[in-house]
Amino acid sequence: MQRKNTLDEIIDFLPPKIKELIRKCTSNKIQLAEEIRLRLGKPLIISGSNWEFFVDEMGYLTKDINNAYITTKDDIIKASEIIQGFSVYSFGEELKHGYITIPGGHRVGISGRTVIENGNVKAIKDISFINYRIAKEIIGAADKAIPHIIDPNSSIYNTLIISPPQCGKTTLLRDIIRQLSNGVKSLNIRGFKIGLVDERSEIAACFLGEPRNDIGIRTDVLDACPKSQGIIMLIRSMSPDIIATDEIGKKEDADALMEGANAGVKIIATMHGSDIDDLFRKIELKKLHSNYFERIIILGRSKGVGTIEKIYDREGRILYLNT
Repeated sequence: MQRKNTLDEIIDFLPPKIKELIRKCTSNKIQLAEEIRLRLGKPLIISGSNWEFFVDEMGYLTKDINNAYITTKDDIIKASEIIQGFSVYSFGEELKHGYITIPGGHRVGISGRTVIENGNVKAIKDISFINYRIAKEIIGAADKAIPHIIDPNSSIYNTLIISPPQCGKTTLLRDIIRQLSNGVKSLNIRGFKIGLVDERSEIAACFLGEPRNDIGIRTDVLDACPKSQGIIMLIRSMSPDIIATDEIGKKEDADALMEGANAGVKIIATMHGSDIDDLFRKIELKKLHSNYFERIIILGRSKGVGTIEKIYDREGRILYLNT
């Protein structure tokens, strides 16, 4: 499948007036955008790495709030209708978590009034805030990381990527999967069979079962499946050398990873955090540090999104430090 331009994928899900403004924009910044934010009665904002602009009535980017286009109730309603029209099932199920993933792996975050049932969020109504988070596929993003996660014994180290939001953990994970799946001749790395549990459809960005992102030639994808179930399913059905998944954090995730360890499968995963201490604070994952992860990669923004700040080994020694 021929993939569209990244921005075009997002534009298809914008309300008509805002779609028109974005299409008019001629600034080079627009192609570097990471978020498009709609807040009812507030300025339309586009932001990227360390920058932010309002959009005016003519589609120009501006720092002057007095010239900014103000998001209307009709914009919010139309955006919600477009997203819901994409998939009624996804809209109902994913929206309980505050977001929906659209083709291309882009995440649309939604806020408003929650409907609570039995102590859990059942739905979100009176939607007033919408955030389009633009996924970026960057070929070569893992070039610096790959040598550190290769085991000399023709395998890889169990690896955890820790990163604050919007620091590139999914982008890094995706390119690690691509490189390990294809093999890296320059490092004498053979191609591995990889099972990808893509719970939020952000890594492979499957559409009608076909990945729209490049995840390599030996990767099998279990799309929109809970990690705790998907890890076990792939181990039993697809005989992977490596299991990859995004944003672990629950006890069920840890239990599934440990079952993978017992089956001799290697794991590459990500979690939210800012440093290795955040792993220690997550009780559900604490046991995985000493028993499982042999490499821990810390991402940040010191030199732009996706900067590898540190790499630790199992004992907590620093193997790599960004200077």
